[in-house]
Order: sequence, then C-alpha cells, then structure tokens
Amino acid sequence: MRSYAIGDIHGHLDKLEASHALIAADMAQHGAAPVVHVGDLVDRGPDSRGVVEYLRRGIAAGADWVVLKGNHDRMFSRFLDNPYEPEPGLRAELSWLHPRLGGGETLASYGVRNASDRPVDPVHAEALAAVPEAHRRFLESRPSWHRIGEVLFVHAGIRPGVAMEDQTETDLVWIRHDFLDDRRDHGPLIVHGHTAIEAATHYGNRVNIDSSVAYGGPMTAIAIEGRSVFHLTPAGRVPLVPR
Repeated sequence: MRSYAIGDIHGHLDKLEASHALIAADMAQHGAAPVVHVGDLVDRGPDSRGVVEYLRRGIAAGADWVVLKGNHDRMFSRFLDNPYEPEPGLRAELSWLHPRLGGGETLASYGVRNASDRPVDPVHAEALAAVPEAHRRFLESRPSWHRIGEVLFVHAGIRPGVAMEDQTETDLVWIRHDFLDDRRDHGPLIVHGHTAIEAATHYGNRVNIDSSVAYGGPMTAIAIEGRSVFHLTPAGRVPLVPR
C-alpha cells in the first residue's frame, strides 16, 4: 500500500509546491496515492496564508490529501478564539506572538503588521477581521492523526504504550522526548515531524520528516511502500534505511 507524506511547512508555499511537484513526478511512474501533510502549516515562514489557502482549495477540489494539525496550527486557532488562553505544551513565559514562535509572521501574511510589537487586544481584533472564516474552519477541523495500512501519520508523535483512541491531542501535537527516546515497536511505523533535524531520518520504529524548513532547511517529501520509505528528490527515489 503506497502513500506519500510532506513534512512541516511553516509558511513556505514555494517549497510546498515543489514538494507536490516531486510527488506528481513519482506518481507518474508508480500511480496515484494519498498525500499526507504532517502539520505545522503556519508560523515563521513568509506565506502562511498562501499555504492554508493552497491546501484548503486542493482538498475542496477533490485532491486525495490529508492535512494534519500541528502545534503551530493549534496555537494560531487558539489565539483567534482567545488570545489569553494558555496553550498546553507551551512554556508559560512564551506566547504565540513571541518572536521565537512565529505568530507575527503568520499574521503579517494576512495583512496584520508588527503583531509581536503591539498590544494584544488591537492585534487580536485586526486578526479576527483579516483571517477568513474558511481558514479558521479549515485549521480547527484538521485531524490529529491518520493511518494508512502499516503507517501512522501524526505531527509530533504518540504517547508510547497508549492506545490511539486514548491519546491526547496535546501529546499528538507537542510530545518530544517521551516519544523520541522510546525505541520500542509501536505497531505501525510512525511518520512524524515537529522536531527539526538536518535531514529526514528513519529510526526503525519511526521516521522524522521535519528537515528544518522553519530554519532555512529543505522541505521533505517521501513515498512509502508498505513499510519501506523513500526520500523524493529531483533525481528520483532515495531509500531511507533505518539507522
């Protein structure tokens, strides 16, 4: 059973379109299959609005795409709902508009300028006026995980040893070391992003495809056949071998 996946996007529409072009070229050789995006559509990059609209329109037009929710997507939605509500998983001294998180760049893509340098209330009011309702609904309705055959797709990871129906959304979009440091077989192969690394890496029980696009790195697209994973490049498939 084949599927494709794209790692964290973080507002880089040009790299997202390039990743889809790599997938289209692979599909031309191997046939169509679902494409899963593992979340973090927004923040830090230059065109979060363009990314959300591209993915929303594609799905509305019938593309066989799955778009998962990342922690940055949830922070964006939470800010629009209530900018003072704490985000579980985020350190108390930080907020979505802190320069480290990239919320200001996301709002700039919607025309709300200097959001990280101004009082919250006027920024929130401008954001409510600027962000289309269709984008809010799209982000809020994203699933937190998706399974295709022997592969489970999720943004951050899973709580090891916990059944999927008992996982919390906060773990699925925020978890790090309790998942990353666990080498046990989770059943399905877990494909995830969230934790930025230099290049997509297969760890045996999981595959991390966040290749640091938020920090100037490339965006990763992979093809999956059963449990075999291939990094897609302009020259074709490159097997990702477990470390």
